[in-house]
Amino acid sequence: MNTEHSQMAAQQRVHELIAQHAPLETTLDAIADWLAILLPGATVAFMRYDARRCTLSLLPNRRFSPAFIERLQEVRVGPGVASFGSAAFERRPVVSEDIARDPRWEAFRDAALAEGFRACWSNPVMTADGQLLGTFGTYYRTPRKPTPASERLLLQAAALIALALVRDRQEHRLHLLERGVEASPIGIVMAEATNPDHPIVYANRAFCALSGYPLEEVLGRNCRFLQGADTERDQVARIRAAVADQREIEATLLNYRKDGTPFWNRLSISPVFDAAGRCSHFIGFQQDITEQRQQAERLRYQASHDLLTGLANRGTFDDRLAKAFAAAKAQGRRLAVLHLDLDGFKSINDGLGPHIGNRMLVAVARRLEALIGPAHILARLVSDEFAVLLPSIDGCPDATALAERLLEGLAAPLEVEGQPLHISSSIGIACSGDDTDHPHEVLQRADLALEEAKRQGRNTWQWYRGRQVEQALGDVLLRNDLHTALSDDQFELLYQPMVEALSGRIGGVEALVRWRHPQRGLVSPEAFIPLAEHSGQIIPLGRWVLRQACREMAELHARGGRTVPVAVNISSLQFRRDGFLDEVLGILTETGLPPALLELEVTESVLLDGAELAIELIDTLRGHGVRVALDDFGTGFSSLSYLRDLPIDKVKLDRSFICDTLHNPRSAAIVQGIITMAHHMGLVVVAEGIETVEQQQELARRGADLLQGYLFSRPLPLAGLAALPERLPAATSSPSGSDP
Repeated sequence: MNTEHSQMAAQQRVHELIAQHAPLETTLDAIADWLAILLPGATVAFMRYDARRCTLSLLPNRRFSPAFIERLQEVRVGPGVASFGSAAFERRPVVSEDIARDPRWEAFRDAALAEGFRACWSNPVMTADGQLLGTFGTYYRTPRKPTPASERLLLQAAALIALALVRDRQEHRLHLLERGVEASPIGIVMAEATNPDHPIVYANRAFCALSGYPLEEVLGRNCRFLQGADTERDQVARIRAAVADQREIEATLLNYRKDGTPFWNRLSISPVFDAAGRCSHFIGFQQDITEQRQQAERLRYQASHDLLTGLANRGTFDDRLAKAFAAAKAQGRRLAVLHLDLDGFKSINDGLGPHIGNRMLVAVARRLEALIGPAHILARLVSDEFAVLLPSIDGCPDATALAERLLEGLAAPLEVEGQPLHISSSIGIACSGDDTDHPHEVLQRADLALEEAKRQGRNTWQWYRGRQVEQALGDVLLRNDLHTALSDDQFELLYQPMVEALSGRIGGVEALVRWRHPQRGLVSPEAFIPLAEHSGQIIPLGRWVLRQACREMAELHARGGRTVPVAVNISSLQFRRDGFLDEVLGILTETGLPPALLELEVTESVLLDGAELAIELIDTLRGHGVRVALDDFGTGFSSLSYLRDLPIDKVKLDRSFICDTLHNPRSAAIVQGIITMAHHMGLVVVAEGIETVEQQQELARRGADLLQGYLFSRPLPLAGLAALPERLPAATSSPSGSDP
């Protein structure tokens, strides 16, 4: 039985017990069970009010110890008397979020804490005319406060408890019962069972408010007047059958108010039997659940659609592709898939900002919808990638004609916030055939054809052409494997030392990630890092590298190993992601690595979203003791201004300069200039890619502070790093000579 059904069953039992005049203890116990379902972890208590003595007494029940029940007898109502006495005195809900801290609980705190209670929400139980009947409280074993939803639920429960207590007061039973029903937020009607048309003989105010009909237009009519043309006939038939059999029924119907407004009505009907056992009436409880239904519809929509463009998302596209593939196989037909990727979208998104980029994606989606029409299925897969499913084609010309139409349609400028923007697309096309056994193969082949279209210069389409794209297939398969590599623990870290240029002393290490694929063996970072960045996997991968490097270096230090900083490469996507600062600080706290021993290596691409944000974040990191280095320096644009503006600690010269320094005077001059300027700014300079003694001597002579490369050590696992001597081979003196 699901939770919703359990709730309905428990609530229905409460209404039935009230209608059947069950003993008060039984009814209150059923209300407590109902509330326990809706408020998990709550323990419900009912206190009856003695108007003559102005006291409250806890009604005995199995949920409390005898000592607690005895302690809460004949408690005087007044201000500041726990939460129940205060609620009764003030005639309003009173919440004690933490009994241990609430001064109102001073007289009863020891009893409540001994019972294991830390929070209590108390509500007065009152008649419609304001007469106090008692209170009920929901106790919790941890401090907490109610949500708006739980507050509404407690008001509803108070109304039901009022019904039960009113029924138990013999001298005013019928009169107070009617008042209690009138106070209920649930629409309640009673209909004659002996009349074949079952006319309504009673309706409460909530029903009139729910339906929009005044009482005089309700009495004497059958409830079918709420139905309309779209009301589900099968549900109506179920209700009629249950009424004919004089049994309970629950149903959800589309009903209509007097003004024609539709609403979803959750209806519960129960037969009412007289003393002779004959069914005299039917009682119906009706609730407007339109908002809940709409929320459920929104959740279903969000699960199946791309929220930016409103198109089908990847999951929905895969489902429809699978169904179309099965149907095409069964009927001997073919289907086709077009995979589109926008050309140059990244430049627009980076240059004009994500806001304009998102608006462009929406404009592209609307343009594609108009070009494709309703016969085919259009989806946004991810970022600027779209897919079109042609469930049935007569031949290749169908798909190629659509591809040509899409390219031509996208050639016209798109107007985004009054600004004309141009975009084109590369398209890959694939169709099912005798050699495709699974639907995902069609999309995979379209993806391979898309890569070929990009290699052909973009703004074109290409068919899947088998063996000519085997290498691209390998990339696609590798990208798929990335999704499981982290969870399967396939990555490992190696460490390459950075040594002082003259002494050879190890001055730091760089953490380098490697992928040990179960079938392919060791995969080069040049192969999987670009794929990780393209697929977004660089975020969880970068987080793993940062945490693993901090953990391993902290363990090395704890064992008495060398104390040197560890440098970790941070992608621009990871650096610009919200929460990156908290992520770094959290990992340092978790692993115990001192912040001064962590160095983050970033490239100039971190400035794509604005230098101000990057500078602020680097300043904050440095304020926490974390160092920041600028990696691959000299390969981007405006590098010298970055030296001036970025609050970094270190500059790493790109290895492309190192290779040319010995033979190219221009490269040598650039290297010398960078080193000189960096030193004037108090920055440490690291030269990467040192593979020969001549390179080591040249960079040491020019003033580089740290050197890194195969000349000193290849990347090593942690155990190999720990075994290295304190000094690594280096030239004993700097060669003489003048600078170029």
